[in-house]
Amino acid sequence: MTTQIQKRKTSPEKGWEIKDRVYILTQNRSPISWTVQSKHTLRKPLFWFDEDTGENKEIRYATNQKSLFVGDQEGYVTLGHVIFLDGVLEVPRQQQALQKLLSIYHPQAGNLWEEIDEVAEATDEIEDLELELEALNLVKTLDIEHLEAIMRTELGSTVTDLSSKELKRDAYRFAQSDPKLFIELSKDEDIKLRNLANRAVELGILNLTDDGTVFKLANGKKVMTVPFDQHPYGALAAYFKTDDGIDLMKSIMKKIS
Repeated sequence: MTTQIQKRKTSPEKGWEIKDRVYILTQNRSPISWTVQSKHTLRKPLFWFDEDTGENKEIRYATNQKSLFVGDQEGYVTLGHVIFLDGVLEVPRQQQALQKLLSIYHPQAGNLWEEIDEVAEATDEIEDLELELEALNLVKTLDIEHLEAIMRTELGSTVTDLSSKELKRDAYRFAQSDPKLFIELSKDEDIKLRNLANRAVELGILNLTDDGTVFKLANGKKVMTVPFDQHPYGALAAYFKTDDGIDLMKSIMKKIS
């Protein structure tokens, strides 16, 4: 006994919601007026391919017809014109055929124009605002040493010339302009160690050779050789985690404080 399995047909309109919709031209185009082809002709074919039947269906937008397909339309048709003004077209909920033409059936849907999803945009905006708020709260709660370590990635050695107020001000600006990066840097476990390494060299507690390969104490004693292809301050930060490095780190911190 054999059982024939048929492919279930899925309507392209599944989950379609009746609501007002707004469409905009893509690539920030905004001509005074821009007309969408809304009728199939021999010179300019306009089809929708039906995956279930394997048929190319001729499209003809008519304001007095429920269907967009010529084969399903009956009687006299009133052709509709589809025109974007200044790159925007607002289509009320009552014009379902036009909405479905622009959202589903026109071959250029999503290419030459797209629908503005206000709910999705609001969701994205909320997420951005919450991310910014999280970053700004971090500026408020992190200690000044941690903020200095973060801001060093943006300002370099000039961060040492800033007062605590200036540093916090710049941190707020950074958190507001790029909250995602600020949060990522705040969670970097080694960022404070790299900052300590930078400060040790700036204060002359440690010296880095001109070729960036060796760290030495002020008396000339070698501390470590920078491994090949590693950033010097990143390598020193990693060294601070070793048994010998921990003692050096504690000594540096005492001299800085």
